[in-house]
Amino acid sequence: MPLPEESQDETSRKALQYSAFYAGKVAMVPKVPVRSLDDFSIWYTPGVAAVSRAIEKDPDLSFEYTNRWNTIAVLTDGSRVLGLGDVGPEASLPVMEGKALIYKYLGGVDAVPIPVRVSSEDDFVTVAESLEPGLGGINLEDIASPRCFEILERLRAKMNIPVWHDDQQGTAGVVLAALYNALELTGRDLGSARIVLFGSGAANIATARLLIEAGASAGEMVLVDSKGTLHSEREDIDQLLLRNRWKYEMALKTNRSKLHGSLKDALVGADVLVAAATPGPHTITAAEISGMSHGAIAFLLSNPVPEMWPEEATKAGAAVVATGRSDFPNQVNNSVLFPGVFRGALDVRARTISDTMVIAAARELADFAKKKGGLSPTNIIPTMLDWEVFPSVATVIGEQAQREGLARKSRSRSELFDRAQRIIQQSRNLSSVLLEKGIIAPLPEDGLAERGDF
Repeated sequence: MPLPEESQDETSRKALQYSAFYAGKVAMVPKVPVRSLDDFSIWYTPGVAAVSRAIEKDPDLSFEYTNRWNTIAVLTDGSRVLGLGDVGPEASLPVMEGKALIYKYLGGVDAVPIPVRVSSEDDFVTVAESLEPGLGGINLEDIASPRCFEILERLRAKMNIPVWHDDQQGTAGVVLAALYNALELTGRDLGSARIVLFGSGAANIATARLLIEAGASAGEMVLVDSKGTLHSEREDIDQLLLRNRWKYEMALKTNRSKLHGSLKDALVGADVLVAAATPGPHTITAAEISGMSHGAIAFLLSNPVPEMWPEEATKAGAAVVATGRSDFPNQVNNSVLFPGVFRGALDVRARTISDTMVIAAARELADFAKKKGGLSPTNIIPTMLDWEVFPSVATVIGEQAQREGLARKSRSRSELFDRAQRIIQQSRNLSSVLLEKGIIAPLPEDGLAERGDF
């Protein structure tokens, strides 16, 4: 059942109260002992000069002698935050902090939230490039489409560390993972499935591209936006070329039969619906779902409210239903993927994160769900509580990066798994110890504290 509106209001109230009390979600913690003033002469001046001289001779030593090996930036301009739109860099900071918290707790990755005020794609790229010497990677976040496509492409081409846009690559990878299992459950094959993607923003454009890379038929795929189906003969096709070449390329590549019409037309006989469109609950109707093939698959991924309630999709004939919410079965959420992806990329000092690395991670997620609870219509993907999945994903990411010649460091499968498991467990233990010692204060009782003593 959907959360009642008053329950959602209560969650919002607590988020405001707790954010004020804790004054943020993440903080930097020392990782070296400081026993006396003499220790500062080692960690800082004069001893640190020797470390700087060594790195000057060999910049790659910055990964050995500093925390660069485990540090990424969560970088945004605040132009498309969650379902809130262009709220600006300051208002994006709570979201970026939340991302950093998940990175640390689930992946053992030190992620620094950095909202930036920029006026163009060129400015954004310049800022990101300038940060490279201190980072092992960059997670782009909440950037409006289509500028997010250009920024990602340019940074991946220019930088020698992984640059990942979670709204694109993360969403695509998680959708693929869930789809592998949903297709198996319903006796279908990715290569022959008729797939409709409703919404053609960053998430679904990237998903379509990754699904094709993984073996889906581009010709059998149809994307639908607010004007109807995408195809090569649409009236606005020339405008698309000028405004959004990524969407234009999908219009040429997909919908071989040049199907015209609305979502309802596209869904007739379709096997799979991947919706990343306008929040519902009435964006998609039961009549549209009922027009799909027998035992259809429906991913209703809009947040905070899916395009339709999952029980309505089931009643309309969908055999497997997923949403983006944790209070329904089958939450298709980036958070089960990105901590492990960056853990693995950092552990082999990868230069980039390729599509084939993401596909390998998606396959690992799908296999993990089957091993963990057995494949069923309500269990097609792991949850964030399955913390063991993150070292598993890290391992396949590291292995694939080495196979593709994208890794600076070589590690065996067992070394990758043991290292990732140890680092992630240390991070979880750190959180527990800080809570037990009272360094992290317990949650405040209602009305007893409005702001923490920081």
